[in-house]
Amino acid sequence: MPHRTAIRIRDPYVLAEHNDRFYYLYGTTDDNVWNGPATGFDVYRSRDLDNWEGPYPAFRPEPGFWADRHYWAPEVYSYNGRYYMFASFKSEHRRRGTQVLVAKGPLGPFEPLTGEPVTPREWECLDGTLHLDGNGSPWIVFCHEWLQVKDGKMCAMPLKEDLRRAAGKPVVLFSASEAPWTKAGQDGTVYVTDGPFLHRLADGGLLMLWSSSSRNGYAIGVARSESGSVTGPWTHDPEPLLPEEGGHGMLFRAFDGGLVLAMHAPNKQPNERAVFIRMEEKGGKLKPLRSGI
Repeated sequence: MPHRTAIRIRDPYVLAEHNDRFYYLYGTTDDNVWNGPATGFDVYRSRDLDNWEGPYPAFRPEPGFWADRHYWAPEVYSYNGRYYMFASFKSEHRRRGTQVLVAKGPLGPFEPLTGEPVTPREWECLDGTLHLDGNGSPWIVFCHEWLQVKDGKMCAMPLKEDLRRAAGKPVVLFSASEAPWTKAGQDGTVYVTDGPFLHRLADGGLLMLWSSSSRNGYAIGVARSESGSVTGPWTHDPEPLLPEEGGHGMLFRAFDGGLVLAMHAPNKQPNERAVFIRMEEKGGKLKPLRSGI
């Protein structure tokens, strides 16, 4: 049973499953996440967030699956009686996209819900996350990648109730350069959008955690919807959520009711590890509690 600090993982996502009182940890788990053939996604489970059973094979592609590389950032949700995984995939001849997979239980095995990604076929997209609006209708929030547009975009698109396809056109929420904390890379025109995750505050406000490059390296920023809905408009907190390097964050409720931030740090392979930080929500702000888990 490996300790959390022994598990190499990027883009960690935790599903706190109240049915069996296990935490399930998903993430980018291939040894070579940037090049070469991909293997799939693994999942771990734990009672205490420190010691984890696994890995269990959550997804392994069947022969003929369209993508063979860049299996990134799986997120799993309990929705309408089944478990749905949103994850990014790519092949040499197909643009990157977020595809929806489905399983009967959180350990999987997950299988593609449809034959192709739900994000626009002609776009380079990644890091799709599921959001249910005030009416309970599903949306996918995802990144239109800097590789195609240079100044990465954060987008939202309504989905059909069964999550099989889009129910409308994508809406651009903001560009990465709009946040005052982001730092341009390469020739000064490239801005990254990564890892959106939406969080409803106790007062009804809607926040989005997302990641980009900052002066301190890979970082998590906070965007706020002025309308309280996914379509915004969105404004940005001036500084990242944490002062040190660490990114691709999400929030979950521990079984004791406390709010926990999951992210990976550092951002350099092969040293990436899941980091869990207790958070406090006060006055519409998120504050890390350094006592940790």
